[in-house]
Amino acid sequence: MVFVIAELGTNHLGDIDVVKKMIDVAVSVGCDAVKLQKKNVEKIYTKEFLDSPFESPWGTTQREMRLHREFSMKDLNIINKYCIRKKIPLFFSCWDIDSQIEIRKLNTKFNKVASAMLPHKKLLEVIAEEKKYTFISTAMSTMKDIETAIQIFKKSNCKFELMHCHGSYPMNPEEANLNMIKTLQKKFKCSVGYSGHETTISPTYAAWFLGADYIERHITLDRTMYGSDQVASIQNSYHLISAIRKMELMLGDGEKIVYESEKPIIARLKNNFSKKKDFTRFIKGRIIFSRKGFAEFEVFKGQESYKIKPFTKSNAWGVFKDGISKFKKNQYIECYSSSGFNEFLIN
Repeated sequence: MVFVIAELGTNHLGDIDVVKKMIDVAVSVGCDAVKLQKKNVEKIYTKEFLDSPFESPWGTTQREMRLHREFSMKDLNIINKYCIRKKIPLFFSCWDIDSQIEIRKLNTKFNKVASAMLPHKKLLEVIAEEKKYTFISTAMSTMKDIETAIQIFKKSNCKFELMHCHGSYPMNPEEANLNMIKTLQKKFKCSVGYSGHETTISPTYAAWFLGADYIERHITLDRTMYGSDQVASIQNSYHLISAIRKMELMLGDGEKIVYESEKPIIARLKNNFSKKKDFTRFIKGRIIFSRKGFAEFEVFKGQESYKIKPFTKSNAWGVFKDGISKFKKNQYIECYSSSGFNEFLIN
């Protein structure tokens, strides 16, 4: 079964109560894990950028907005314990080495490399040395970038999964390039998942069908809430998970079998239809002449006529029981026409 990750991102707006509600949603719809981001804002951004004007509910600068959305380790301990109680794994994508080392205290099961962090070799080395199964996002990167990252994880003998994705929020559907899933699988001989940033769910279905065995989507309680990621997030994630689980069942195992539900139909058909029957086409017309067990059948479209023999056994569809004596000139009927045998059905 496909592994579904609910990316909480920054849609929680720095509110633990909102995070808990998002986790509840993820659990209720059947997600397999939830993910948060962790970053040291003062270290990864320049002072000029953080001091730059930016209007938000929490202030007038980039610093005020970004610091508000970050949780302390005390907060993250509370969130992690909540996930444990709800029996859903929590893991992180860390944007700096200090955050990655700090998160180790929570003893999470997985790691995630954010697309923006793919070129940061030292961070990748710190992540890989933990030897946890790691999801590596590949947006905004070249094949060389991906190959370099893979070498780091292979060197540390750390298992990983590439995640095909796009860096825009939301993604332009025409730029989804979902065939990259197959390309990455073929080139790197590894598992490839999909991290979607689109406004719809259809690309996610297509990614799964193309072989993505891990699916990650941003979720939200309300797409009208503050934040640039909200529009690229799923509000009613139940529909996505439910559809994927149903499609997994519908694929079956590829073995041809006769199902128990088909057997009553087989028995009914054997009782009601001739074994000689070989339907080839469906035509409509009318009887124009009948004599001695045969009837001449006029096709509505075209001038050709057919000499046809009526079916003589009654069945649930109302086929005439006594043969040609029941048919009358100009009576409109429907006929399944085949070579050597025909059935008449009441029109």
